[in-house]
Amino acid sequence: MLLLYHTMMSVPSRFTRLILAECKANAELTEVLPWERTEEFLLVNPAGTVPVLRENDGPPVCGAMTIAEYLDETRGYALGSRRLLPDHPNHRAEVRRLVHWFLNKAVDESARFFVDEKIYKRMRRPSEGGGSPDSTLLRAARGNLKIHLNYIAYLAERRKWLAGENFSYADLAAGAMLSTIDYLGEVPWEKEPIVKDWYQRIKSRPAFRPILADSLKGIPPSSQYMDLDF
Repeated sequence: MLLLYHTMMSVPSRFTRLILAECKANAELTEVLPWERTEEFLLVNPAGTVPVLRENDGPPVCGAMTIAEYLDETRGYALGSRRLLPDHPNHRAEVRRLVHWFLNKAVDESARFFVDEKIYKRMRRPSEGGGSPDSTLLRAARGNLKIHLNYIAYLAERRKWLAGENFSYADLAAGAMLSTIDYLGEVPWEKEPIVKDWYQRIKSRPAFRPILADSLKGIPPSSQYMDLDF
């Protein structure tokens, strides 16, 4: 049995959920709110971060890329031509580079500000850091998002998929990142036709359906979030 500790609007958590779905590996989901550092979860991962995967009685596998490597090692060969981490070391290195780009650089510069300011601040009490969104941070996030959209367009114009000829973890990482921003209606799709075309291909995959079914109480998704022909 697989158990995944996650946060619904966490990009690394969404990335992990997408991998599990692509591997057709069902996992029980336990949500962890980032500002609630419970003793129970800290005993699982002292760092207090998500995602964390547990399989049966095995040790916790902590961190999105660590989980990705674990799932490739335990289930990758069974996927055959659909394997999400390539065989060749050079191709694997490129996938890892792009995963790091989208789960770290793009999140730190853009996605996390949208989520923190427009979602988490509304969910937290004032004593926990809740309050009104910071418009300055949101403007900066929108400016940085343009840079990352340009980079996705650059890759998508030159390659069949972001890391090369095959669909990979790189596409899932970028898709997870954009999905959180799209939930809030902050992706200017009308200005990014190349990115939109690539994202439509991602969004149409069966593995994406559980992500598109996500809905936060009191913060519904944008009108195009669930629409495959947006």
